[in-house]
Amino acid sequence: MDKMKRLAIAATLALAGVVLYTVAVHAQQAGAGKVDPVSVDSKHYKVEFENEKVRVLRVSYGPGEKSVMHYNPDSVIVSLTGDTTRMTTPDGKSHEAPTKAGAAIWAPAGSRLPQNVSDKRDEVIMVELKN
Repeated sequence: MDKMKRLAIAATLALAGVVLYTVAVHAQQAGAGKVDPVSVDSKHYKVEFENEKVRVLRVSYGPGEKSVMHYNPDSVIVSLTGDTTRMTTPDGKSHEAPTKAGAAIWAPAGSRLPQNVSDKRDEVIMVELKN
C-alpha cells in the first residue's frame, strides 16, 4: 500500500473516531438530566407496578446510604417508615426533609441525589406520574 493510501485511511479512521466520540458525548449530555433511578440504582429502587398512567416504585435505603444523581417525573411519595432525607440537586444545593410514617408528599419533577441521613432504614412508595 502506498503512503498516500495509508495516510487517507488513517485520516478517515481518526475523523470517524472524533465523530463517534462527539455523538457519544452529546447523547450522554442530552440524557444526563433524565437518568432513570431503576436503571442506575437497582439496589435501592424496585418497580412494583407500571402501566401507561403511573409507575410505582419501592424505594429503600439503609442508614446513611445514598443514591446517584437521577431524574424523577412528578410523583407522590408515601413514607412507610418515617425518615430524614437529604436531597442534593445538580447545582450542588441540598436540603433535609424529615417525614413521618404514613405521610404523603408531592415531589415535583427533577434531578436529585437522595441520601438517608437518619439512623434507621428509610422505605417509601413512590408513584411516578406519566404524561
